[in-house]
Amino acid sequence: MKAVGILLIILGVLGIAIGLMMFGDIGIACIVGALDALLSGFGFLSVNNKLNGSKS
Repeated sequence: MKAVGILLIILGVLGIAIGLMMFGDIGIACIVGALDALLSGFGFLSVNNKLNGSKS
């Protein structure tokens, strides 16, 4: 889960950077998708930390 979270965060950051270079509605859609990937990545890392913390 940690690897998926890190990959989603990287994808989100790259998507935001590429979305800022685009024009019009396509750029907005790209940024929205990248923000979704970014938030999902943070969610995966949060769940991973909670699951690993409960095993102690």
